[in-house]
Parts: sequence; structure tokens; C-alpha cells
Amino acid sequence: MITTKRLVAVAAMAAVGALALAGCSGSGGDAPSSAAPSDLSGTVSLWHFFTDREADVIQSVVDDFEKKYPKVHVEVHSGQDDTKLTTAIASGQPVDVGISYSTDIVGKFCSSGAFLDLAPYITRDHVDMSQFSKVVKSYTEFDGKRCTMPMLADVYGLYYNKDILAKFGYAAPPKTLSELETMAMKMTTYNADGSIKTLGFNPLMGWSENAAPHYGPSAGAQWLGSDGKAVISQSPGWTELMTWQKGFVDKIGYDKLNKFTAGLGQEFAADNAFQTGQVAMNLDGEWRTAFIKDQKPGLNYDTAPFPTADDHTDLYGGGYLTGNIAGIGKGSKNPELAWALLKYLTTDTSAVVKLANGLGNVPTTKDALTSPDLKLPDQFGTFLKVMGSDHSDTTPPSPVGAGYQQTFNDFWNKYQSGQVSDLQGGLRTVDKQINDSIALATGP
Repeated sequence: MITTKRLVAVAAMAAVGALALAGCSGSGGDAPSSAAPSDLSGTVSLWHFFTDREADVIQSVVDDFEKKYPKVHVEVHSGQDDTKLTTAIASGQPVDVGISYSTDIVGKFCSSGAFLDLAPYITRDHVDMSQFSKVVKSYTEFDGKRCTMPMLADVYGLYYNKDILAKFGYAAPPKTLSELETMAMKMTTYNADGSIKTLGFNPLMGWSENAAPHYGPSAGAQWLGSDGKAVISQSPGWTELMTWQKGFVDKIGYDKLNKFTAGLGQEFAADNAFQTGQVAMNLDGEWRTAFIKDQKPGLNYDTAPFPTADDHTDLYGGGYLTGNIAGIGKGSKNPELAWALLKYLTTDTSAVVKLANGLGNVPTTKDALTSPDLKLPDQFGTFLKVMGSDHSDTTPPSPVGAGYQQTFNDFWNKYQSGQVSDLQGGLRTVDKQINDSIALATGP
């Protein structure tokens, strides 16, 4: 699970990582043998960011791997976030397999050699990469190098409280942004003093999962051109989305929304605003189904693809995709054993299904997506469909990691508050800032 709360941390980590990994080059390690080992044995390390219940899920799949290969022992390092993973690899620690919650590290890790190039192993073992969608394959490689494999996906959609919608006369969720706004305004209620009591939808950028990447697919908005440079000011979708969002905010009042939002519960706690009924509709990831099951099991809700811009209704059914990725650290002492574990975690159907069921994330292989063993809530069906939609999109990998997204999000926050008078001029400045950072990261 990756959230907007991690964007700042990832962006900061990328800046540090750019320095720490600057000395790394090439693919690292020895070239794989001509054939996969027939007998696996030894110890392999697995570094991942999961904790508590989710760490237990990872361990259960590791246990299955060890049962399949009884001569292998997996040394698990749980709770290792991207900053720790980056530091460990840069300092030369023998990280065999590392799992990250952010696709944003792929550009730096592939270009620097922090993660090994997996192409020789994939080719040798005839791994069927057609099992992965075009979008999933795009966020696990950079500049022609595949240094990571996808390990489950996060998919975004619209959550809606069926009881609240019914109370205001709605039997179905909105499909366009104008419908979303109209319904939300009707369902918003106020206290006697004029302050907000409940919201139909909170349009405030920066709240919960409201972030530029998650809105982009609704209008076909683009981030980077084929040359890797920012094209935000040249993509009409961004102007359309920003204009709509600010107009929505202005109808309610920026200060009034800020005050209401400040009093809401924590995103991943039981007092989550959607779960308490303080917000009737919300943009969120598939993992919310697991939180609702655990924290608010009686909630009468459903899910749908997130609405599209009114002139992009052909895109309905798609959404934003991202996910966990995994690779082999450049300091791996046994890359063959590391590859065997990595391949198992990301391509073995039983393993992928077990991970999806336990973590409440979307499988990334076609076989796992259609497996009869996939046991997830009915509301999860939306995210499986969005995962398979040709209209779904993601954020492209970049040598500056999530930095370009953070630059844009920062600008959008200023725009929604009324601090920006020239939107197009501001977007051109954002492009320049992003391109300058990319040039600094890549050198002459």
C-alpha cells in the first residue's frame, strides 16, 4: 500500500539516494549461468516494509517457499522502509531481495545499478511477461532496463456510502466530475453557525488520497514526454482538472474546508472520515476494503471507478495504478537464489493469490486475477476491473523519483488556496523546475 503521505518521504529519500547511489553503476553481480540451478540451497535475505499483521502474511508465503525448497533458508528483515532499504544497499549490505512500496524508486535504482538488471534471468527462464499489463510493466522498468518485478498493485477508485446516497435520492454513484460535484454539494450539510457538518466529497488537495497522480487518469493528463521532460503545462487534462477542483473548493470555501478537514480522524484509524460517515464519497485505494472489514464491518458501502472529466467519458472504468515492486540488491551474495525467491513471490500464481488475499491488494498477473482461489470482498471487484482497463494509467519512472510529482502537488496546493493568478504561467514554471531537477540528477 502506497499513499500520498509517503510522497514527501519518498521524494526526500530520492534526493538522499541520488547522492548515496551516485557511485553505483552497471548491473552489479556476476552474469547468470546458462541454466537455472537444479538444486537450490543456502540462505537468502528478504527486506520488506510490512509490519504486524501484514508482515505475518509475507512470512506465510516465505514459509511456503521454504517448504518447496527445504534446503533454503530465508532471512527476513521486516519493517524496512524505502529509506532504510536505500541506505542498506548504498552502504554495501548484502540485500538479496528488497521490496519497496514505491514505484518512484525504479528510475534511480535501475539507472544506478542499485537493483540488478533482471532481463538475463527473465530471458533464460522464459518468464511470461505477458502475464503483466502494459501499465504494470511500465512502472517496473526505466530507460529500457527492467530491474524490478511487480508484487501486487494498488488501484484507486470511488468509495460511496449507500445509505447517505439513498437519503439524498441517489441510487448510483457519479460517473463524471460534474456529477460528483453536484451530488456532493447536495449531500453536504452545515451546522447552525455555517461550519461544515458533513461533506458529500472532500475536494481539498492533500487530504486523504487526494493527489495529482490519482486524479490524472480522469482526464488523460500526462506528466513526462518521450524525452523524459515534463509536459504538464502542455497537457490540457491538468488545466481541466485543476480548474474543476478549485471551482469546487471555492463553492464551499477554502478556509471552511481546511477547518473541517483539520478536525477529521486519521486516514488509517477507525475514525477515518469515510468510515464514520463524515464524508459520503471518497477517492481511495483498494486496501480500504480491508480496513472497513476490520474497523467498520457494518458499513453499507460500495465502490466504483473514479469519475472522469465530462469530455473524457470514454476513459470511464480506468484509474490510477501503482504498486509494490521488488528487486535484487547489487550487493547480493547469491543472486541466483535471490532470483528464485523473487520469481516465486511475483510470478507463482499460488503465492501471488495468497499475498493478495492476505494483504488486500490487487494481483498483478493475469492468472492470479482470474484464479478461483482469490477470496476478496464484493466491493473489491471494482479494483480488479480497473486493473484490467486499457484506460488505467500510472506515473512514469524518473531519475528524480517522486520529486516531480511533489513539485506539482506543491504548486496545486498553492493554486487551490488562491495564491496563483496565472495558472498556465505557473504550470510552465513547474515544468521548468522539474526539468532542472532532472538535469541535475542525470548530469550533462
